[in-house]
Amino acid sequence: MALHVVKNAKADGESEDEATDVFATPLSQQVLAKRKIPDEPSLPNVVYSVIHNELLLDGNAAQNLATFCTTWSDDEVHRLMNECLDKNMIDKDEYPQTAEIESRCVHILADLWNAPAGVGTMGCSTTGSSEAAMLGGLALKHRWRKRRAAEGKPADRPNLVCGPVQICWDKFARYFDVELRQVPLEQGATGLRPHQLEQYVDENTIGVVAILGVTFTCDFEPVKEIAEELDRIQAETGLDIPLHVDAASGGFIAPFLYPDLVWDFRIERVASINASGHKYGMAPLGVGWVVWREPDLLPEELIFKVNYLGGDMPTFALNFSRPGGEIVAQYYLFLRLGRGGYRRVYEACADTARYLGGEIDRMGPFRLLYDGQGGLPAVSYTLKDPANAGFSLYDLTEHLRMRGWQVPAYPLPADQEDTVIQRVLIRHGIGRDEISVLAADMRRALERLTKGVPDDAARTVFHH
Repeated sequence: MALHVVKNAKADGESEDEATDVFATPLSQQVLAKRKIPDEPSLPNVVYSVIHNELLLDGNAAQNLATFCTTWSDDEVHRLMNECLDKNMIDKDEYPQTAEIESRCVHILADLWNAPAGVGTMGCSTTGSSEAAMLGGLALKHRWRKRRAAEGKPADRPNLVCGPVQICWDKFARYFDVELRQVPLEQGATGLRPHQLEQYVDENTIGVVAILGVTFTCDFEPVKEIAEELDRIQAETGLDIPLHVDAASGGFIAPFLYPDLVWDFRIERVASINASGHKYGMAPLGVGWVVWREPDLLPEELIFKVNYLGGDMPTFALNFSRPGGEIVAQYYLFLRLGRGGYRRVYEACADTARYLGGEIDRMGPFRLLYDGQGGLPAVSYTLKDPANAGFSLYDLTEHLRMRGWQVPAYPLPADQEDTVIQRVLIRHGIGRDEISVLAADMRRALERLTKGVPDDAARTVFHH
């Protein structure tokens, strides 16, 4: 059969390359540069097309049930992000309205987390909850060091006490020379338990971290009870140990789904809270928040003054230049959804999580660790009898990946490393029907793994 090549008609002033189909241009007929910049430019639409096609090799974000991060946004968020591409958040003199929007967000969060009235609000945006957590930790360390100096005591062996935390706290401890005392998980527990604290805290403890939305299990640690245990320890020993709440995920869930849960600045011992706007805050990737109970809890020596951008501006961050679009998008979401909108979105997510928990429970081989009630809109589970199941959760992860699902399998932290679990996160943009398809795919995967039954959905059938 003859191959006929038809060229597009070329408009006046248009080059031959521009008139040719994208996939017949020189750039599309070569391996893209990977180690050095090309010698010559290429047409923008052609470069876009070849990069766009390469990115199709990534997984489908809508099927990524491993990530806490936002994978769906309103069209208006995309428009605002595009309009803010040139706004540098650090340059508050040049972009005062963006700075004002950041300040509004901090005040909104302080109110959402029940900061005491009349004491002023201190907080800032960050590139994510990891940076926000580190800033909270730095404030704890500096306050502890100043107190030790005032008492004439050495300040060379600080420690931080926590349960099963996200990797950012390991980074904080290593980067800033703090001993991380990570309390092992008890049998059947999904996070730190208050009675464990007594044997880990001492005069060198800069603070205790409580997790509102444990990364591994999705449950909330009992912040109020942890604070009460620290009150008891202080009454008996005199140790006054502050509490930082890592609410990376739960900080945007608890106020709307569990408004009566006491975990925030209603507890006097809570000095600071961090959260991730790009997780359950629904903002695009690249924004986190940290808020202090009152301004005095952020040591003055940690705030720097910058005067070479056109004005004299205070800054407290690990990063310097960073985009303002995510902050503007966060403010858009606060205005767009309000309390009622956030509540309805996460009621729907929580209902879907409970639906999935029920489906998984009925499948037979699984034991739910967290069923989607009382914490994040999510489920976590393990095998009832791993030794005799005939498959591992790692096997199940790989089978689900064949259908595009990303469902992680991993061991729990110490002292439960022998327990391997899976976790499914339900975020904004993940609907009930999608999760019903996941449940059906899980059942088919179990059939293949336990009985060797082929997956009919994977067969190629010819229809005349």
